[in-house]
Amino acid sequence: MNSLSTNSANSPVAHCSSIFHLIDDPRLTKDPYVFIDNGMLVVENGIIIAAGERNEIEPTLAVDCKIVEHPNTIITPGFFDLHIHFPQLTTVAFYGEQLLGWLNGIIPEEEIYKNPEIAAERAKIFLKETLRAGTTTMCAYGSWAKESVDALFSEAERLNLRLIAGKVMADRNMPDGISITNPKDDYEHSSELIEKWHGRARLAYAVTPRFAISCTPEDLKVAGNLMKENPGIYMQTHLSENPKEISFTLELFPGRKSYLDVYDHYGLVNERSIFGHCIHLDDDDFKRVSETGAVLCPNPPSNMFLGSGLFKFEKAKEYGIRMGMGTDFGAGNTFSMLQSMENAYKTAQLQGYSLSPFEAFYHATLGGARALSIDNKVGNFEIGKEADFVVLDACCTPFISWRMEHAKTPLEKLFVLMMLGDDRAVKHTYVYGNPVHSRDS
Repeated sequence: MNSLSTNSANSPVAHCSSIFHLIDDPRLTKDPYVFIDNGMLVVENGIIIAAGERNEIEPTLAVDCKIVEHPNTIITPGFFDLHIHFPQLTTVAFYGEQLLGWLNGIIPEEEIYKNPEIAAERAKIFLKETLRAGTTTMCAYGSWAKESVDALFSEAERLNLRLIAGKVMADRNMPDGISITNPKDDYEHSSELIEKWHGRARLAYAVTPRFAISCTPEDLKVAGNLMKENPGIYMQTHLSENPKEISFTLELFPGRKSYLDVYDHYGLVNERSIFGHCIHLDDDDFKRVSETGAVLCPNPPSNMFLGSGLFKFEKAKEYGIRMGMGTDFGAGNTFSMLQSMENAYKTAQLQGYSLSPFEAFYHATLGGARALSIDNKVGNFEIGKEADFVVLDACCTPFISWRMEHAKTPLEKLFVLMMLGDDRAVKHTYVYGNPVHSRDS
């Protein structure tokens, strides 16, 4: 059978393809992956019940098991994008300056997301595009308006996606044309959203100070209090993206020894903290991140676009840092984690570090799951995990098809997709075993 739809009785479905997933961190382990040329992934009720060689699994299938053929493809776990901005749909590819000047041009567009109807319409567009790129788990920034987060969570719940999101906290230094919040409203609105959405379906909340420049000490205290009062929620923000941003931050918070120390002072650096960019950290910062178990999330597409700098992948490896990876759409000009991996490789090369496709795919799959402390649920194809996966087309363009004929090893095949692929390579995306994107339909 070749139908992609699941049947109404929730019978098992066996997907036939090459299969690739990580079983450990390639920065630490010599053989951290599984690659099976003629593989089979069996899913029942949204859960993986078998994964391995087809000739071993097929004889054991239940009589009612549906078989779906995916010729010339590689099945991988769904991608994790740990830094992405929902309200920047209409400001992506905004020509201009580096970070602070660019923000002054794009942030006022976020004002419209206080309209629930517009927010709901754009949430559908946003999540459709992320699924088209193969992303099945993400950490997303809403706008300052709680309506934006309500809309995004509502659509993610409908699709049964894993989503971490939060409303932006910003009570100063915002451009003309956008409302600023205040610590009292940030506390009350965030608390309402946490009560409504955190832990519901596959959803979780992240306290979301936009960045230190946009928050008074009182607002950062509120962020810290929200985390203390709600164990299990996350915190996401920006850190050390741009030299001028860093200088301005330290002017606003005299007495703090570094940008990271600003967040640390308010209780925002721990194993549930996700810091975007982190380009200009020094050794003391890396040491503190390692001590606390906080997560660093480089976003190579936006770092290149804004000329912010090069994330130190080798330094993160040296300190054993927990890491994910993101696109930072809309400073990043793509939804595609394949393109983020491509940019990551080039970023590392410019610093004399060779980022293997295994390491890149790790940060975008199992590493992302470990960064969020949900690797017991998703991130690879271990039996019992939730079936979020992507079917990558090895013949998605004529040239990639030709190039794949000359790729002999798993490393070569993955590297071709990583360097030449984009959303066109994503043939199908499955969430909890159900098809949510099919490229040709």
